[in-house]
Amino acid sequence: MINVPTSAFDLSGRVALVTGGSKGLGKAMARGFAEAGADVVIASRHEDELKSALAEIQAGTSVRGMFVVADLAKRAEADRLAKAALAQMGHVDILVNNAGSSVLEEIDQITDSNWDRILELNLSSCMALTRALVPQMKSRHWGRVIYISSIMGMVSRAGRDAYSATKAALIGLCRANALELGSFGITVNCLAPGPFLTDLPKSVLSDADIEISAKRTALGRWGDPQELAGPALLLASDAGSYITGQALVVDGGTLCMTF
Repeated sequence: MINVPTSAFDLSGRVALVTGGSKGLGKAMARGFAEAGADVVIASRHEDELKSALAEIQAGTSVRGMFVVADLAKRAEADRLAKAALAQMGHVDILVNNAGSSVLEEIDQITDSNWDRILELNLSSCMALTRALVPQMKSRHWGRVIYISSIMGMVSRAGRDAYSATKAALIGLCRANALELGSFGITVNCLAPGPFLTDLPKSVLSDADIEISAKRTALGRWGDPQELAGPALLLASDAGSYITGQALVVDGGTLCMTF
């Protein structure tokens, strides 16, 4: 029997940057990285949420942490975030492109402004931040890039046109990045969460939709954000060093059910 050493999951000496890190899935993943020994940078639009989140993420650990207020729906903010993280932390080894949003509008209703905003935040900001941080990963011949896609990039629902389009595009971006960066020791993967009951689904789904979604999982429930921390740690650490160009579905068995 081959036993995987726990040291393969050790992130001591690594720096992880998590966008959308002040709550929900982002905060849960950042906390998981901190518990594994990584210094952590989190970013979102709200300073008050970032302050309290960073305190929770660092609690009981000795890791360094910082937060950056950034609105990634604005292209220049990605470069500013990258420069701030590198200036204070010295390097970034793990990038989790988690910031995102959604809008409920069908194809003949969606406005240009909403389409452009979702595209910029969910997709273009991920490209821009990866573009800014990959060079220094290349120089050290080690790096992890994780895009937070969604099962909605593989299946969809009415009114989720913009969201599904961006989440599907992240999977394509991931695969191209993996081919380009593999020779530099950098892996690039997607996590594709299913129904995790965070602020985003609460903001766009009715109570009835939330109940229906729970029944559509094999486990019969929504996921807890902490349940994404383990898969994220796998992809961020040496334990996942031979996984690249993949979309790891974490959905409680939602896609198992056809009807």
